[in-house]
Amino acid sequence: MSDENKPPVTSANRPPAERRSDAAAIDAFVRQARALAPGKAGGRLILALDATMSRQPTWDLACELQGQMFDAVGKTGRLNVQLVYFRGLGECRASKFVAETGSLKSLMTSIQCRSGQTQVGKVLAHALKETSTAKVDALVYIGDAMEENIDELAEKAGRLGLHGVPAFVFQEGHDAEAERAFKEIARLSKGAWFRFDSKAAATLSKLLSAVAVFATGGIKALQARGRPEDMLMIEHLKSGKAP
Repeated sequence: MSDENKPPVTSANRPPAERRSDAAAIDAFVRQARALAPGKAGGRLILALDATMSRQPTWDLACELQGQMFDAVGKTGRLNVQLVYFRGLGECRASKFVAETGSLKSLMTSIQCRSGQTQVGKVLAHALKETSTAKVDALVYIGDAMEENIDELAEKAGRLGLHGVPAFVFQEGHDAEAERAFKEIARLSKGAWFRFDSKAAATLSKLLSAVAVFATGGIKALQARGRPEDMLMIEHLKSGKAP
């Protein structure tokens, strides 16, 4: 996988129109994140996205929700985020880890989805490489399809679990093969699987915030914040089962 400071942006691709955001919820999240006891210098989270053509219809929504949450967490200075995405004919790119996520949000809203096969194996291999250099606290993956060998993915997911890197997999749609693979990746890495669709935007935003809190302070940070989504995340992290 290539690791470039500034993945290319398609100039012809215009940023999506601004959507209304739940400002009160974001402000509340910022206050909660700032109130967390300082347990470590900062968490490291990899945000991986399937940018193949099938995801175009919900891409703008996903970008908005992820951007809002990481902007809020970024203001605390305690979460370092790396964006990874794949699309087209073998294209898979990664940004640097950054604590100020405005540039990542801009990149996300300017990426153009392109036809291609899934490359989840590359994402898992990249996460393993990164955590061998400096601990990665969590991997978030959002996708809707699976066109790879599940056994090969399972081996990498199991290694992530051994290295303490849980994968939180958010699935768009109801593809049965993808669901089977995604749940196995979540189980073996000791993470969790969730369904994502446009009708559950608020739920996705809350669950993503729980992942960010986990990455900055682990289960203790989730317990300290104590929201329903935090309790749900704790339950599945401890049980090792996909929701």
